[in-house]
Amino acid sequence: MSVTVYGISTCGTVKKARKWLDDHGVAHTWVDFRATPPEPARVARWVAAFGAPPMRNTSGGAYRELPDEKASWNEARWTAAFQGDAMLVKRPVVEVDGEPVLVGFREEAYAARFGG
Repeated sequence: MSVTVYGISTCGTVKKARKWLDDHGVAHTWVDFRATPPEPARVARWVAAFGAPPMRNTSGGAYRELPDEKASWNEARWTAAFQGDAMLVKRPVVEVDGEPVLVGFREEAYAARFGG
């Protein structure tokens, strides 16, 4: 099983998720959005797997800077926004064997997916 975690290193939620994985012996590859922004096709797969609402990082400055009309954006518009600015994506995003499986961090979801 190949686990890849996407996010930014300064994000508290990402730190919690990576610590949980380390504490439970789940080896993973780390990809920092800032150094390696996700490819558009990857972002599109994430939105297809989770839907746009769970993917939105509503606590970040990039989200607050979007126009008010964002409330009416459809999946395609959100996908384009995520592809243009990875800081709009809720973090972390976890893939297993190249398939998106988790977004954000909830201990019970990680335990269900990875055991522990």
